[in-house]
Amino acid sequence: MPPAALPPCGVYRTKTAVAGIEAGRLVYFHNHGDPGPGLYPPESWAQNRAKFSERGQTVPADFDPKALEPLPPEGFYRVTKDFFCCEKKCAKFETDMFVQLGFNGAGRALVFVPQLGGAGLTIPDRGSIVDDNVLEHLVPLKVSQNGGEQKSGEPEINISLPRGFNIH
Repeated sequence: MPPAALPPCGVYRTKTAVAGIEAGRLVYFHNHGDPGPGLYPPESWAQNRAKFSERGQTVPADFDPKALEPLPPEGFYRVTKDFFCCEKKCAKFETDMFVQLGFNGAGRALVFVPQLGGAGLTIPDRGSIVDDNVLEHLVPLKVSQNGGEQKSGEPEINISLPRGFNIH
């Protein structure tokens, strides 16, 4: 029987242990490359976005793609329908809100609410963990990226995905 087709490159949460990475972990799956398809764990976060390691773990020959749960890309989104973070209703996100989606190391979704103030738009470093079922109420936004040179002293904000290695 031929092996199952590989999933597309992207952000996933492991549902079972794969290639030495335990279940319930955030990973970037890269389905091609040398020496082969692999899982890349996050090594750090910047601006609420995971930076994935340049060194990953090659998946075994008997890899089952069902071991990975696809997650939406990190980035900026618009809320399409009011929702609460969880059953406890700790935080409410209203229709048409501008939010940033990120993930913690366990692959749990975090929603951050940018704030507009006198100094411009700021992105908080703390967000609300939200249940997976509310992710359907988020639509990705197209955000222009600065292609010019970074001015001395300006913080680098990189919202491209993935970080840490190149995608072909």
